Amino acid sequence: MDKKTHMTHDTPHDVAQLTSQQRIKAIIGASSGNLVEWFDFYIYSFCALYFSHAFFPSGNPTTQLLQTAGIFAAGFLMRPVGGWLFGRIADKYGRRQSMMISVLMMCGGSLMIAVMPTYDTIGAFAPFLLLVARLFQGLSVGGEYGTSATYMSEVSESGKRGFFASFQYVTLIGGQLLALLVLVVLQQLLTLEELRAWGWRIPFVFGALAALVSLNLRKSLTETTTASERKDKDAGSLRGLLKHKRAFITVLGFTAGGSLVFYTFTTYMQKYLVNTAGMDTKTASAVMTCALLVYMILQPVFGALSDRIGRRTSMLFFGGLATLCVLPIMHALKDISSPYAAFGLIIIALAIISFYTSISGLIKAEMFPVEVRALGVGLSYAVANAMFGGSAEYVALQFKAWHVEEYFYWYVTIMCLISFIVAIRMPDPSRSGLLK
Repeated sequence: MDKKTHMTHDTPHDVAQLTSQQRIKAIIGASSGNLVEWFDFYIYSFCALYFSHAFFPSGNPTTQLLQTAGIFAAGFLMRPVGGWLFGRIADKYGRRQSMMISVLMMCGGSLMIAVMPTYDTIGAFAPFLLLVARLFQGLSVGGEYGTSATYMSEVSESGKRGFFASFQYVTLIGGQLLALLVLVVLQQLLTLEELRAWGWRIPFVFGALAALVSLNLRKSLTETTTASERKDKDAGSLRGLLKHKRAFITVLGFTAGGSLVFYTFTTYMQKYLVNTAGMDTKTASAVMTCALLVYMILQPVFGALSDRIGRRTSMLFFGGLATLCVLPIMHALKDISSPYAAFGLIIIALAIISFYTSISGLIKAEMFPVEVRALGVGLSYAVANAMFGGSAEYVALQFKAWHVEEYFYWYVTIMCLISFIVAIRMPDPSRSGLLK
């Protein structure tokens, strides 16, 4: 029997010896878990329009959404902790082990929200328990991104890494898309009163069950690190990571703008179309569902493009175009009346963002050596994402509450400019040789 056929997920091996079939199976296994994790995390944002009243005292709808978005942002504050914790586990004990634990934690957080009593039942304990569940999920997702990005980059074939690694965002976007699709189906089957009363709980139950399926899939993943690599004295340590300060700071720089503009045109955009453009809730959900579907399909295209033009060039296109286009697109969407026109403008924005998202995990993995790769990718991403991506909705809604919504457009534009400057100064990581 062929040695590679007999290989188990616990056997240290040379990743270069994996067959194409093994690589594809590994990508599917890792990305399926990624999809479930992000579905569970994003369903909170998309269902907020229906359950915000259940956890906060009655009042202005914008105030309720602001409070709900605040808890969404709080979940992001746990991401750096998750990035550190699961990055350390992945570097010291293996990528597979880390990914299994993270998806199990996400399952627990979703199940907790699904059965949680409302404010009318237990008072102030309701928003407190909601916060606890979100912190739990934030810890899980904080670890999921870095480990899955690292794993998918390591099992991808050299010369095609941009294409294969782009499937991380295919499944990340797929998680958002699936969350929206579930919401659209519920909107068709249930009345508004039923959705607000109990229907919003259904997606969280679905997410918890799907996480258990993902856990089973991840048990079969092949480990990409060897025992000797995991025993390295710097493996998973902050001491080892500090030897690569320039790479860490570079990732912080371009992730700040990338995460902010990504969340602006995905999770926040549905609320923007409803609260600012005055679009019907169902219409806005339909627009975003179609936009995210196209966006998901774009990822492998832009990932394959990065294999030809280089990661740095892709980042330059992202930073430059985003800096020039965010402000006019947001202004146009503010006064838009046609859902078709809104769809077109959002697709333009998402195409620009695809230069970054298609290679987001890979470009980070290519900057760090194997002994601190998962930690470096996870922690640097999580810090920038917590500070800028997770706060996007809260900042946008706060500017709106202050009647200076345009300031948010400028804020996003400035952060994209910073990403562009960082891209100008960075070397092309795809030529560093750190990712063998």
